[in-house]
Formats: sequence, structure tokens, C-alpha cells
Amino acid sequence: MKRRILYLGNKLAAKGFTPTNIDTLGPLLEQEGYELFYAGTKKSKQLRFAQMILMIIKCRKQVDYILLDTYSTQYFWFAYTAARLCYFFNLKYIPILHGGDLPKRLSQSPKSSRFLFENSFQNVSPSLYLKDAFEKAGFRNIEVIPNSISLADYPFHRERSYKQPKILWVRSFAAIYNPMLALRLVEELISQYPGIHLTMVGPDKDGSLKRCQEYALEHKLPVNFTGKLSKTEWISRSMDFDIFLNTTHYDNTPVSVIEAMALGLPVLSTRVGGIPFLLKHGKTGLLYEDSDLTGLLEQVERVVKDQDKREEIISRARLKAEEYDWCRVKNKWHKLLT
Repeated sequence: MKRRILYLGNKLAAKGFTPTNIDTLGPLLEQEGYELFYAGTKKSKQLRFAQMILMIIKCRKQVDYILLDTYSTQYFWFAYTAARLCYFFNLKYIPILHGGDLPKRLSQSPKSSRFLFENSFQNVSPSLYLKDAFEKAGFRNIEVIPNSISLADYPFHRERSYKQPKILWVRSFAAIYNPMLALRLVEELISQYPGIHLTMVGPDKDGSLKRCQEYALEHKLPVNFTGKLSKTEWISRSMDFDIFLNTTHYDNTPVSVIEAMALGLPVLSTRVGGIPFLLKHGKTGLLYEDSDLTGLLEQVERVVKDQDKREEIISRARLKAEEYDWCRVKNKWHKLLT
């Protein structure tokens, strides 16, 4: 029997925003034969919230499950309110946990968290990091189902120059992702590597893009701001780069990092949130402390000059990325939903 699912989240990719889990997981589940309904397509937060509530009421008699993308920010209250309504109608709801800062929400809003996560049919975590944090907080019904990629879409490319580092940064421009650190890195390295170049891919979220553009212009830095690119576009450009840089203050299991691993780009990332569960320092990536420019500079030098270590990291990272292939991950969803 075909399962029917209502998926609630920020489905805003069609409006120019970075795709979120609802934009990627939803279509994959449809390909597997599930029938999906969506709510969360309105640009206004208030209208998006109202749409979610109305869809729960409208679909309450025809869906088997409700998926809730659940974040640590104010969107936590979207999920909490939706869970209240699901509980009232006796609907099976499944929070999908997102965000490296979500564990703080458990202590900031303990009663609401208890209701949301203890009354769910199942809580789904994309990482061992969040599973570990939730279990330490006393929650036991946590199933790890990783974020996924379709591995066949990511050509593994090993031959790169590294003589004059070409750095790729892919994220929305927001303060929590610390894009300015990437510019400061280039500023520090340009005297040593005059051919260095940084490309930053992603839309603006809070005005950070303009601040980065102004800084790059003022300091005459070799930086290209592409704006938002489709996944196909930035993957096709990936062969032109040597290093993938992740500068975020908070993180869980970013798909962009998994994609870089699959493409053969050595990843340099902050050691925050779920990153150490995804990347093992010196094995599948190189890590540095949050906002530590000196530590980041050391890791750049390591990946540029130590060929043996670089080759080891690239090979191990590709093998790790294979664990996130949809062909493997979909079996976990089938088991949960059937």
C-alpha cells in the first residue's frame, strides 16, 4: 500500500533560497513510491506557519505520517506547535533533527522539548552527534538516518595542482557560518601564494554577503562571489578547485561537506557540533578550532605541502562519502515508514 506523507519544512528553494532537507528528501521519497504533500512554501514566516497548520488539519485523515524538519531557532516553535496539533488528532509525526545548536534547545525549553520529542512516533537524527546529545538529555527514541547524496552525480577527481591554492566555499552568507574567515585566510596567504583564489557560492541570508563583498573590494582580494548556483553548476566547477573550506560556528552534518568528500576535494573545517563525527582529523579531513585563523593557516599549509597525507585524506573521505549514498540510506527510510 502506498504510504502518504505530509512534510512540513522550509521549502523555499524555488524562491531563491538554499535547498533544505524538505527540498531534497521529499523528491527522493516520491521516487520510492511514497505520496507526499508539502507545507512551508510561503516566503513569509507567518504565512508559512499558517500553511503548515492548515495542511495538518486538511490532511489529517489521509496521511500515514507527518515529517517535521526541526531546528534550534524560532522554527523549533513551528515544530512544537505542529506536534501539539498532531497529538490532538492522534497523528504519527516524525521530527527530523537539524542544526548543530539544537542540543541547547533541550535545556532552554525543557518542557516543550519533552513534549515534542517524547510523543513522536520516532525522532530521526542525521548524525551520531545529535543522537548522542539527545540520549544524554534522556531521550531514547532516536534513529540515525544520514543526510544523503546520489553518489553517481559526484565524479571523483584526484588530479589537482595545489601550487597556488584554489579554495571553494559553499554556504548561505550568514553570520553563523562565519564567511569573513575565508576572506581573512586569503588576505594572510596572498603574499606567499600570489595566485591564490577563493570562490564563494551561496545566497545572502542576513547581509553578510554585502559585508564580504565590501571587504574583498577594500583589500583587493581575489574572490569571486557567484551567488546561488544549482547543485549541478557548482559540482561541474568543482574540478577547478583544490580545497573545500567550511568556516561555520555551528554545524551538524552539512551535505556540502559530504559532497566535497565525494568529489575528491580535501575538506578543511571548524571542529564544531557534528563535524568531528563526520570528519576524523588527519584521516578524512583537517579540522581547526572555531574562528582560529592561525590553526586554519596551518591546515592549509599541511594540505598543500604534504602530498602523502593529502592523498590519504582524499581516498578515505571518498570511502566515507559512500556511506551517505541514497542507495544505502533509503533502506533506513523504508524500514521506518513501512
